[in-house]
Amino acid sequence: MTEPRFLFDSNICIYLLEGLSDEARWRVEQCGPGEIITSAIAYAEVVRGLDPANERGMADVGTFFRIVEVVPFDRAAAARYADVPFKRGSFDRLIAAHALALGLTLVTNNERDFADVPGLRVENWTLSL
Repeated sequence: MTEPRFLFDSNICIYLLEGLSDEARWRVEQCGPGEIITSAIAYAEVVRGLDPANERGMADVGTFFRIVEVVPFDRAAAARYADVPFKRGSFDRLIAAHALALGLTLVTNNERDFADVPGLRVENWTLSL
């Protein structure tokens, strides 16, 4: 297993789970095991949107997050949150802080929401190379 390189935002997780982006799927397939992880914050956002009665959806999410490791939002991430421009009610800011604390590139389809975060590397895997 290799070291993590990318942290997935919740919207990329959803794109992959729902099969909405062939480009994102292709990019994932180019990565080695362990290169992609996600934040417990993004995981919470994805799980929050699930219908517990949707057994197939629940199973797909379970499988997805066994492949894409969910890492805890820890003290280092919380400390980096102080460096991120504040926006009330935005989980994106916590996810940005997490990516910064881990030194990873954030993968999102919502680049605009992260554009003002100093030092954050952002990639959009839904766009063609």
